Amino acid sequence: MNKKILPLRTGVGAIVLNKDNHVFVGKRRDNPGKNWQMPQGGVDKNENYLDAMKRELFEETGIKNFEILKEINGWKEYELPDYLLGKIWKGKYRGQKQKWFIIRFLGKNDEINLQTNNQEFIEWKWIQIENLPNVIVHFKKNLYTSLLPEIKAVID
Repeated sequence: MNKKILPLRTGVGAIVLNKDNHVFVGKRRDNPGKNWQMPQGGVDKNENYLDAMKRELFEETGIKNFEILKEINGWKEYELPDYLLGKIWKGKYRGQKQKWFIIRFLGKNDEINLQTNNQEFIEWKWIQIENLPNVIVHFKKNLYTSLLPEIKAVID
């Protein structure tokens, strides 16, 4: 499969901060090993990025009570490793370009519900921001590292 002819899938991501400035991560149902990730997903046809982020956040976490702190400028991208090409997204994409939002969770932890119609996460936790690059799957590490200064600028 020629990776270069495949496009990037358009997606969104949510950096969910609690009152202590810890960030939400979930353990994926389809990859329950040692890796965690933040809520993220694709943008539906004719859906704007903010609406896509709100939908994905609710679908994956049940979170409704939040405020938007920042929409990160530009796009963050990652490419799938060769061994995943053709297996994810029905083989239509080589990776994702994502619009990210930093949000503040205003609810209580019992609002978080992973038992959704299309359950993506089997477990969740709050972690320190600096730990994000250490918990993500290897091919998203650079993307997560690039988000750290954006998060720190908002909370400092």
